[in-house]
Amino acid sequence: MRPITSRDNAHYKALLRLCRSGRERRKSGRVLLDGMHLIEAYEQHRGNPEEVLVSESGARRPENARYLEGRAAAAVTCLADALFDALAVVDTPSGIMAIVSLPQPAGNFDHDGDAVLLDGIQDPGNLGSILRSAAAAGFHQILLSDDCAQAWSPKTLRAAMGAHFQLDIHEHSDLAGFLAVYRGQSVATVIAASGSIYGAGLGQPLAWVFGNEGTGVRSAVAAAVDLQLHIPMRDGSESLNVAAAAAVCLFETLRRRQTGQP
Repeated sequence: MRPITSRDNAHYKALLRLCRSGRERRKSGRVLLDGMHLIEAYEQHRGNPEEVLVSESGARRPENARYLEGRAAAAVTCLADALFDALAVVDTPSGIMAIVSLPQPAGNFDHDGDAVLLDGIQDPGNLGSILRSAAAAGFHQILLSDDCAQAWSPKTLRAAMGAHFQLDIHEHSDLAGFLAVYRGQSVATVIAASGSIYGAGLGQPLAWVFGNEGTGVRSAVAAAVDLQLHIPMRDGSESLNVAAAAAVCLFETLRRRQTGQP
């Protein structure tokens, strides 16, 4: 186990850049996972991490200690608690992190498969929640517009709870261009739409489109979809949070498919 106790250590400085900079993550092709849950999710779907990081106190926690027993000494770095805490994205650090290769999409766009298109989702928590719902509902192809939050930021990773590693995530995507050649049915959630998600037929394959928290789906993207629908709510209710709206739509799709309804 390699110890690091100084902020001036070159490897530690590289870890700080990796934690704080999306540009550094893209440049290095690596990302930092915070907590045992994310590490185990990565290992289940992608393989072994490149390096495991523990704090001095975290190495003594039973769960972390059991995990470390199976690691090669050269693959584990032990950080002084203060150094580890500076990398953590939560108030109560887990004591363990891992560096992994940044997962890449399995291939090019699948114009014949299910998809979730996210147009300007700017809050990392919302983005992570939508990714988590998409994975649970069986939608694995995810397209993000240029102005979405960073898919691999620490906050998005934490909100998605490991869903990233079950998905093909395409950042900086041309959503309208994808929809123009998509061979399934595309549906956007639009508050002013006359049709309800519960009354309309949902095709297979299906591409759901969800828009920005404040402005919704942009007109150019909305114009490219086959169908615009709304989620029925009681009179006087505010519009749903986009992550909640996505969950409603995705699990309505799953319910219909499991029960054989169109």
